[in-house]
Amino acid sequence: MAHDTPPNNAPGNAAKPAAVVANFLRGIIERDLEAGTWAQRRFGGSPGDGAHHAAGTPDPARIRTRFPPEPNGYLHVGHAKSICLNFGLARDYGGVCHLRFDDTNPEKEEQEYVDAIVEAVHWLGFDWEANGTSHLYYASNYFDFMLRAAEALIDAGLAYVDEQSAEAMRANRGDFTTPGTNSPFRDRSPADNRARFAEMQSGTMPDGAAVLRAKIDMASPNINLRDPALYRIKHATHHNTGDRFCVYPMYAYAHPIEDALENITHSICTLEFEDQRPWYDWLLERLADMGLLNRPLPRQYEFGRLNLSYVVTSKRKLRELVDEGIVEGWDDPRMPTLFGMRRRGYTPASIRAMADGSGASKTNIWLDYSVLEGCLRNDLEGQAARAMAVLDPVPLALTNWAEVFGSSTHVEPCQAPAHPQRPELGQRQFGLGETVWIERDDFAEVPAKGFFRLFPGNKVRLKYGMVIECTGCEKDAAGQVTKVLARVVPDTKSGTPGADAVKVKGTITWVGAHDAVPATVNLYDRLFTEAQPDAGGRDFREVLNPDSKRVVQAWLEPALAGAQREDRFQFERHGYFVADRVQHASGAPVFNRITTLKDSRGT
Repeated sequence: MAHDTPPNNAPGNAAKPAAVVANFLRGIIERDLEAGTWAQRRFGGSPGDGAHHAAGTPDPARIRTRFPPEPNGYLHVGHAKSICLNFGLARDYGGVCHLRFDDTNPEKEEQEYVDAIVEAVHWLGFDWEANGTSHLYYASNYFDFMLRAAEALIDAGLAYVDEQSAEAMRANRGDFTTPGTNSPFRDRSPADNRARFAEMQSGTMPDGAAVLRAKIDMASPNINLRDPALYRIKHATHHNTGDRFCVYPMYAYAHPIEDALENITHSICTLEFEDQRPWYDWLLERLADMGLLNRPLPRQYEFGRLNLSYVVTSKRKLRELVDEGIVEGWDDPRMPTLFGMRRRGYTPASIRAMADGSGASKTNIWLDYSVLEGCLRNDLEGQAARAMAVLDPVPLALTNWAEVFGSSTHVEPCQAPAHPQRPELGQRQFGLGETVWIERDDFAEVPAKGFFRLFPGNKVRLKYGMVIECTGCEKDAAGQVTKVLARVVPDTKSGTPGADAVKVKGTITWVGAHDAVPATVNLYDRLFTEAQPDAGGRDFREVLNPDSKRVVQAWLEPALAGAQREDRFQFERHGYFVADRVQHASGAPVFNRITTLKDSRGT
């Protein structure tokens, strides 16, 4: 059976990738290290302002990266790329990666998501403990500094309170061909702006009544520099700070400050933040000029998103799948969430291999889902124990059993390796008796050309057992086959001198009726029938796969009675399966199909 590899708790470490894929980010880091760009940094042992770090010791981390999720939903496979990239680069270059919750929006964030993100990143194989310190941080713990920085910008004449309506502000912003128009509130004195900002924080102004904006250039060709908003009023309870604040920083304002307070060296973002980089740099430079932050300042770099075919990763659309009952929850094995993929049976190593193998580039890329499935098969092939299972059962009666063995209740012991390439796992034991379960499609009254399994007059081997010869079948009134009949060929047991005395072209799997374990098996497939379910604005519901889940009652080899939750096996002929981490129980086993043995789609 296969288990997940626990996280490596060495500083800044995680499980090593199978192979290092060169990319432009590695080139940037290597040049920075060679030039000593970050060599003189000091670290105060925790996040803090310039004075805090200046009083610290030389930073023990050669670089610092961060994975900064917003706790407003469950992580999905798209996040895995950023997780593996940020934690992996820190690991490979003697650095530290922080897990930081970008929790600046109280209306959408919940502790449930915080806990789920921590568990998911750990499960994926990464840790943020380094140099005796936990580098798990919350942006909301920096709210006091962010207010202090905002007031410094106001005092320097670089920020003002704007009380235009949202519609007027939007109209006055201009567009890509039209410069913006200055707000009528833009030229207030610093003293007036400090007073109005204090009023915003007092709780007396309603949501939307005012925002604090940076004062840069309303005619800038980069719209992100047209006096971006720094703070908005929002009367909402925050999961971490409660009701202490009624003004909250905008993400674009908070994010660069968070990086600086945490001594981040390489702030690695996806491509949609590329246009925000001038604002990122403008803000940090101004705060450093005021003595609030130390140089060298963090630098932002952007890479292309990894998109996976046959899934949607929009949080809104994933929530619709859950809320509308299309799936059974955030951890439904058909969901692309890390919780769903874990329950489906995907291994952390396979997800890391996909992410690491895709590298990092300056363009968004699409990866076919079969690539991930290939990584999964490569990981499971060498570790998943084997077992026989019958998923569409029909009984097979060996009509001469008592004649050959002297008793209808005789059980002939059989064995097989737990894994063909891992003898240290030992042998699995099971018995062959008078009646066994076989797959319904292993019998045909009238065989098609090239069919070498059971049909009247043909001989096959019961795998690890004996050769049998089919003599016919029994049917019900509707013509449905209810039992297959055969005779056992004596002295042909696998592993005995007579095993090769009778040559056969077919071998079938089976489970003895006397010791079979009944189980519920969920046969999962892709949730969508199209590679890009929401392409061109299409409603993704139009291409839902009606056969994305089939539930069958199966019979399993007796050794699987002891399977524990999340144990993975290869069911011979059928694919890879996992004991469901929620529903599986002793005496009532439930298994999920992870993937088939090979890609049959030709993609």
